Order: sequence, then C-alpha cells, then structure tokens
Amino acid sequence: MIYIIMGVSGCGNSLGAVLSEKLGWTLHEGDNFHPQENVEKMARGEPLTDEDRLPWLLQLHEVIQRERCSGSDALVTCSALKRHYRWIMLHGAKALDQDILPPIAPDVFFLFLQGDYSLIHQRVASRRGHYMKADLLHSQFDILEPPLEEDNVLTLDISRSITDVAIEVEKHIIKFKPSPAMP
Repeated sequence: MIYIIMGVSGCGNSLGAVLSEKLGWTLHEGDNFHPQENVEKMARGEPLTDEDRLPWLLQLHEVIQRERCSGSDALVTCSALKRHYRWIMLHGAKALDQDILPPIAPDVFFLFLQGDYSLIHQRVASRRGHYMKADLLHSQFDILEPPLEEDNVLTLDISRSITDVAIEVEKHIIKFKPSPAMP
C-alpha cells in the first residue's frame, strides 16, 4: 500500500515520520525531490508554478511506481495541492495528454491533512531552517483543491494530536490492507 500524505506546507512531515517509525514503512519526503531551482525560488518567497512543479511530480510518480511494483508499503509526503498534480503523481506523463484516466489503484490512498490557516501559519512561522517561508502559505491555500471521496482519500484534522491522527490512519490501513494468504 502507498499512502500519500498531502496538504499545504506545514502539516505532513511529523505525521510521516511517526507513521514510518510505527509501521516500519519507508518514508519518501517529497521536499527532497524538488529540483534545486524550485528550492531557490521558494527560498526567495516566490510561489511555484505548475511548470515548476511538473518535474517534481513526475519524480514522485516514479517513486510511487517503484514502490508499487516492488510490492512494498510506503509513505510519500507531497503537498499535492491540485487534483491535476495528484493525477500526475499517480499516472505520470499520461496525465498530461489524456482527459480520461483509469481509476486510482486500490492500494494507493491520500491522507489529506486539513487545518485552518491560522494554525498552519503558526506552525510554518515557528519552524527554522526550512526554505518554505510562512509568506508562501497563502498561495498554497489559494490553489488548494481538496480531494474528493473518489480519490481514495482519508481526511484528517491536524488540530488533533499526532498520536490520535496516527491511530486513525492505522485503523484505515487495517480496514483496507489485504491480509496475507493463509497457508
């Protein structure tokens, strides 16, 4: 199974680390896949464009495909703000050419971390050493397209404790993960 932890900047890395440790799943931190130009642009306080994000999303698609093909369970963090971005992550370059794509694979889920602007702004403003500054948060909220039910999504309220949210995710995994075949 692949769980893509998504939402605006400032909501996902802590949950990803907790789940990775608790479940023993590999965690792929989406920020680590940004081209250097993107990092520099965000560090200057400039929002990324769809064009800027494309190589990044295609790299994350490759990571997801590699994990799925290996049969591994993994976590991927990525803002995945627009539905089109999520389609690129799932279908790669095919999502650029086609209007109709196959449904989302049953082994891929989005964890949409939802919270209000003031809470997330406070979190982003208090972190140190990250290139994504609090000034850019508004631009992310402006383009956010929350996922729909048919997007295999579990919406999580980030005002709750990380422990409570992780427990909810674990219950979701138990509900949807196929059990090993009996001998």
